[in-house]
Amino acid sequence: MKSKPVQKPYWEMTTAELAEATQEFDKPFVAGTFKPLTPEMRARWERAKRKVGRPKQGCGVQVISVSVERDLLARSDALARRMGLSRAALISRGLKAVLTAQEPGA
Repeated sequence: MKSKPVQKPYWEMTTAELAEATQEFDKPFVAGTFKPLTPEMRARWERAKRKVGRPKQGCGVQVISVSVERDLLARSDALARRMGLSRAALISRGLKAVLTAQEPGA
């Protein structure tokens, strides 16, 4: 697919530049110029329509509800911020550390 030449933003254009940049929208019945999508274009369209969603981690994720003391939660949130992690990432790291420590032979 051809890329358009780089142009400055519409709000920085003069009236003449803006008229030239938007002249394609002044044509009537532009729907008559459309063609069916090629298989490549159809695939790109389907990818663009898909919802983004979360990236897969391991075998996927399961959302759970857990009760935690407020003070412990506040301390863990502060630690996660200092470490540059999300709350979920910090909890995940903690669970992995405990599970690794409890595994037989460890």
